[in-house]
Amino acid sequence: MSDTDDRFEHAKALFFEGLASFEAGRFADAQTQFLASLERVPARVSTLINLAGTQLKLARAADALRTTDQILTLEPDNLDAWFHRGNALAQLGRPEEALAAFERTLALDPALGAAWSHRGGILREMNRLDEAAECFRQALAYGADAELNGYYLAAVGAASAKDSPATAPRQYVQALFDDYAGQFDAHLVGVLKYQAHEVLVRHLAALGHAPFASALDLGCGTGLCGPLVKPLLAPGAARLVGVDLSAPMLERARALGVYDELLQADIVEHLRRTGPRHDLVLAADVFIYVGDMAPVFDALDRVIDSGGVFCLSAELAGPTCTTGFELQPSLRYAHTPEYLLALAAQHGFEALLMKREPIRKDQREPIDGLFVYLRKR
Repeated sequence: MSDTDDRFEHAKALFFEGLASFEAGRFADAQTQFLASLERVPARVSTLINLAGTQLKLARAADALRTTDQILTLEPDNLDAWFHRGNALAQLGRPEEALAAFERTLALDPALGAAWSHRGGILREMNRLDEAAECFRQALAYGADAELNGYYLAAVGAASAKDSPATAPRQYVQALFDDYAGQFDAHLVGVLKYQAHEVLVRHLAALGHAPFASALDLGCGTGLCGPLVKPLLAPGAARLVGVDLSAPMLERARALGVYDELLQADIVEHLRRTGPRHDLVLAADVFIYVGDMAPVFDALDRVIDSGGVFCLSAELAGPTCTTGFELQPSLRYAHTPEYLLALAAQHGFEALLMKREPIRKDQREPIDGLFVYLRKR
């Protein structure tokens, strides 16, 4: 075998290793393998395309943009390169250029449902809601995920009441936080000035119900609440359990060393099947992905002890909301205080405290939040 043949075979093997790593969610490994393959056989378009997709998964949008530049130099009409380019520009906060890239993508293939959906997402973020709605309709017409694009349509106000989803699609929430895990704390706290975890635990401590014997942190994410609530637990045998959909988020929470148990699960499913009971259940910034809270309260009945505390944060719905909750163009749900208190009363909770304070900022504007503290009778 010649040196050229040997290099090609080695590059091919590394390429397939990269594909396997990508499918397994090991994106850093995949990037290393694709780059190593390109060292042996440079400018191979199929490898470059997969490298760009991997770099987007790693939130390395600038690198992905450079990779698509290489592809488009070789193949100016490469569909995958234009699609990845649109996503890279969107990640970099360059929406007009991202729109142009998706327009080029759709000129090459007008039936690419994913491109319509991504283009709609950019228009939604630009508050061009009617145009976004039309993109989501096109995405549905061309076979893009029906549940996801139906959710997007509802968020921009273009779905009927009967078609408006009661919760965010599980795949949307899981993918969002799987991709977000590496930069979650720095972006949410540092950029968006997120403070729901601090506010929630501060008022909880002031209630004077500590120490707690067992706490359940619903939607624990990277564990922002964990170190704050740990001092409120009884010394010795007390337990702190975290539940979240995202495995990468749970890995970051595990690194804190404050949780006794961390479980990957949907929160309602966990509440319905778990055995242990708790005298504290908390949920910071979780119910922005849940509109209909009735299933949560139904499931809580079998988990929380009499005298136990349930505390949560929620975004505050606007004055025109008549159903108790509404899906906003931000893709987050907001709730009215009356709705939450009525559900609480129906399920045997008494209100201890309700506070209205900002949760975080969006477009530099504070987002009004509700902090609700309930005790099981």
